[in-house]
Amino acid sequence: MAPLDANMSLGEFELIAKYFNRPTSRALLGPGDDCALLAAPSPGSHLAISSDMLIEGRHFISTVAPDRLGHKALAVNLSDLAACGAQPMAFTLAISLPRVDEGFLAGFSRGLFALADAHAIELVGGDTTAGPLSVCITVIGEVAPAQMLRRDGARAGDDLWVSGTPGDARLALEVLRGTVALPGDAFERVRRAMELPQPQVALGLALRGLASSAIDVSDGLIGDLGHLRECSRVGATVEVDAIACSDVLATQPLALRRRCALAGGDDYELLFTAPAQGRDAVAAAARGVGAQVSRIGRIDAEPGLRLIDAGGQSVIDTFSGFDHFRS
Repeated sequence: MAPLDANMSLGEFELIAKYFNRPTSRALLGPGDDCALLAAPSPGSHLAISSDMLIEGRHFISTVAPDRLGHKALAVNLSDLAACGAQPMAFTLAISLPRVDEGFLAGFSRGLFALADAHAIELVGGDTTAGPLSVCITVIGEVAPAQMLRRDGARAGDDLWVSGTPGDARLALEVLRGTVALPGDAFERVRRAMELPQPQVALGLALRGLASSAIDVSDGLIGDLGHLRECSRVGATVEVDAIACSDVLATQPLALRRRCALAGGDDYELLFTAPAQGRDAVAAAARGVGAQVSRIGRIDAEPGLRLIDAGGQSVIDTFSGFDHFRS
């Protein structure tokens, strides 16, 4: 993103009205009042609510295109709804801006609302203020408690699955850091994975009644699997070379491929478990929504994590997930 200019022609409320005030249908009262009013969820469903914050320099670099930042800000939140099997309903936006830049705001809101429209989710309120560039979105969805995908449902003997091709976002980051070189077209492909992640909402909905547990991969597959194992009080064996990778990542040395796929983060894919007898049903559900899934291991009764290669040999575990206060 280019440096923000000093155009202060818009005040807070003019800014909201111009870039973020849209008609709503699910909300009885949307942006512009002290509170939004949402219609009650469908009978038998409850509200699912999650918040994520993006801070410049921590979660995105200053050169990211504004439309991509708007997309990603909402995508990372929709990914949380996907991991719970929740249907998106509405969201709020709180954004802090160093100063008003209408070019930035036009691009940001365009990317934000393009993804919102794709998932039929409405902006119903929020806040704007002056300060360091940061974006905080709260998403609201609905799901019946019996259908909700949770982190604590994995059981010994379950298959372990992941969607998509984890690792591309981390590979893009390594290029930006200067540790890896890629041709321009290959770099743009992995950079899109980092800046335009596609939340697996349709897959999350399709897995209701099939998956025993789920989590979205935001801090790295190994790290997020650790959260799932802890909540379910189980162990796991991961076949590290069964994780699907993109054509670009496949050109990299084995050690780098594994590090990106296992500990890269920023993938926003779904990591989930399901009973082994449901393999065909899981594969069919994924095909039905156009999602790619790979079976990458199993859940064990024995605590701990075991990594093995394609030949069943142990892989030394030197991988760790992302932690905001340790990374």
